[in-house]
Amino acid sequence: MRPLRADARDNRARILDAAEEVFGGRGAAGSTEDVAKLAGVGIATVFRHFPTKQDLVRAVLTAKLERLRDRARELAASPDPGGAFFDFFTEVVDGAAQKLTIGEALAGEGDDPSPDRDLALAGDEMRQAIGELLDQAQQADAVRRDAEFPEVYALIVGTSRATAALRLPDAVKDRMLALVFDGLRPL
Repeated sequence: MRPLRADARDNRARILDAAEEVFGGRGAAGSTEDVAKLAGVGIATVFRHFPTKQDLVRAVLTAKLERLRDRARELAASPDPGGAFFDFFTEVVDGAAQKLTIGEALAGEGDDPSPDRDLALAGDEMRQAIGELLDQAQQADAVRRDAEFPEVYALIVGTSRATAALRLPDAVKDRMLALVFDGLRPL
C-alpha cells in the first residue's frame, strides 16, 4: 500500500476528527453524512477512506485508545508516579462518556465476526501502558501493592461507566474519585 498524498492525509484526519465528534455525541444515530458535512468533504471521500460506517467508527475508537495509550506513556515519565497514575485515572473517567458512546455506535453497527487487529492492538497497548503507570505508582508507594492490575482496571472501567451512565455532576464525580483513590492508597 502506497502512502497517502498530503491532501488525502489531511482529509482522513479531518474525517476522523469529525467522526469522533459526531459518534461521540450521537452514537449510532450519527451518520456518515453528518461526518462528511462536519469534515467539509463529500460523502464519497468519507467512503474512499472508510468503506463502511463500521470501519469509520472502528478507526475513531482505535485512535481514541491510541491517544489514551500515548497519554499514559507520557505520564509514565513524570517525576511523581502517584500523581501521574491518579491524573490518568481522572482523565479516563472525564472522557468516558464520549468513548463509551463511540463504543456503543460500533456495537450498533452490528457484530462483525472478523476481529479488527488495529483496534485490538490499541486496546492491548493501552492496557499495558496503564499497567506500567500502576507499577510505577506502586513502586513509589502511592498505590497499595496488593491492588493488582485486573482489579484496578475494573475500577477504572466501572468508575468511567458509572460517571457516564449516571451523568454525575462534577462535585459527585470528584467525591467518588476521592473515595476510590483513598481505597487505592496504601493503608
